[in-house]
Amino acid sequence: MSTESSHPSTVRRIAGPEALALADMVAVFDDLQTVLRCCERLVAELADDDADSIVIEGVWTTATLSYARCFADAGGGRLTDDDVSGLPLKGEVLEWHKLLRQLREHYASEALNPRARFEVGAAETPDGQVGGIAITSVDQAVLDDVTVRQTGALAYELTRLLDKRINEQQQRVLTAARALPAKDLAALPLIDLVGPDPDQ
Repeated sequence: MSTESSHPSTVRRIAGPEALALADMVAVFDDLQTVLRCCERLVAELADDDADSIVIEGVWTTATLSYARCFADAGGGRLTDDDVSGLPLKGEVLEWHKLLRQLREHYASEALNPRARFEVGAAETPDGQVGGIAITSVDQAVLDDVTVRQTGALAYELTRLLDKRINEQQQRVLTAARALPAKDLAALPLIDLVGPDPDQ
């Protein structure tokens, strides 16, 4: 993704379909960068003998939510299954991609515990009577290094694909913006460029 090195004094909001698609692509790019950062953190965390399971679950959940958002039906800059199929990765890439999207549902569920499945049963005594209640749990599969690295490789290739698209889209938007008459450009709403105070 290319950026201009000079800092403009005024920026005006462009709301056409080309500009909105570009903004959506940049949002997807940001989500993919989040997935990559999560995977880097997870590789380090999983290698630590004192790894914190809460940190692992939190970072992995963020990775799966961010990944799935890249393929949401909203916006014109989202990725598709065809994009995944066209990547230069070996193996069952599309199947892995679909599994990651299912994991998003698993981790975002309002009703299901993502760590374990619980069941309640009657504890039977040797003479066939109910002696008590047993609560059992089955832990879900534990995250491993291979899973994280496969996810990171997929996100990396998608980032490369999207970076090229962003650059092309940016040129289209720039060409359209340069074609605007000065009075039309001046009529566009301003975007506030003031960021947080660096001294605070």
